[in-house]
Amino acid sequence: MGEQASTLPLLTPYKLGKFDLSHRVVLAPLTRQRSYGNVPQPHAILYYSQRTSKGGLLITEATDISKTAQGYIDTPGIWTREQVEAWKPIVSAVHAKGGVFFCQIWHVGRVSNSGFQPDGQAPISSTDKALKPQIGSNGIDVEEFTPPRRLRTDEIPQIVNDFTLAARNAMEAGFDGVEIHGAHGYLIDQFLKDEVNDRTDQYGGSLENRCRFALEIVEAVVNEVGADRVGIRLSPFANYMESGDSNPMDLGLYLVNSLNKYGILYCHMVEPRMKTLGEKSECPHSLVPMRKAFNGTFIAAGGFDREDGNNAVVEGRADLIVFGRLFLANPDLPKRFELNAPLNKYIRKTFYISDPVLGYTDYPFLDSSA
Repeated sequence: MGEQASTLPLLTPYKLGKFDLSHRVVLAPLTRQRSYGNVPQPHAILYYSQRTSKGGLLITEATDISKTAQGYIDTPGIWTREQVEAWKPIVSAVHAKGGVFFCQIWHVGRVSNSGFQPDGQAPISSTDKALKPQIGSNGIDVEEFTPPRRLRTDEIPQIVNDFTLAARNAMEAGFDGVEIHGAHGYLIDQFLKDEVNDRTDQYGGSLENRCRFALEIVEAVVNEVGADRVGIRLSPFANYMESGDSNPMDLGLYLVNSLNKYGILYCHMVEPRMKTLGEKSECPHSLVPMRKAFNGTFIAAGGFDREDGNNAVVEGRADLIVFGRLFLANPDLPKRFELNAPLNKYIRKTFYISDPVLGYTDYPFLDSSA
């Protein structure tokens, strides 16, 4: 009945560029909203180190690149000296346990409101089209979004520079690399997707133009920290935050073929079945064409469990598999997969509360003495 641990595909080693991974189970970038005043807190040291195994890859929660990048309360930043210093002990704790740690750098664009913005200004975006109010992440509150201000063409280099500075700061904080957040309806996705992007300059219209902003960021970040330390997260098929695309397959293929020119370390793509946040749906599409076209490491995310993750590796659909809610609730997830042990159930209502322990560092290990 039981599979031998030595043959479990998810637990086979993998060479991620210069990094030797001991297994293929990756901690997803998970927004936790416990970085008070946008500064990472000491409780994050325990949270990330709990989820670290020797030779395991972890990706941080989405981290704001600038003072205009925020759209949710208490998300961490990496644009100030104080923030960089606060990340250092967190990174050190992960490295002390032999983990590989990438910082996901993020700008929310129009998924914000003036309360989060400097001087109460409008959020910035590719467009001036407003988002409709949405039920919040806790399933109860309604989130209101301030109509955004369309970035002028001459302002775009400054945003590219903000990503570059965030990447530089991540290196100073000790991270092994950065993941550019180009998914889920946030700023980069607002340029990529034709449902949102209604620009008439060189950043709008054609596929090439809509991808220009993302690729300029990739190029700038690669020039800053080196291609072997850069990944990107993309979700061409997803329609989060009113950001669908009329031809997601073409968009995905254009992007990965363009990314090949920069030689980046990995492409982290969200499965087409994850159309909306946290819900799987039947879907005829697959990431396989993008996987085949991309020259670097291909990482897949979205609704995976142990069996599905193993199958994806065996079938060559991905090199590495990202786990979010399962890893959140099971800090020793690779160990549990190895033993085929039962999993803790995640508690959705504590995902985004600000408590430094509850629903954060209090999920039990198999061996409670760990």
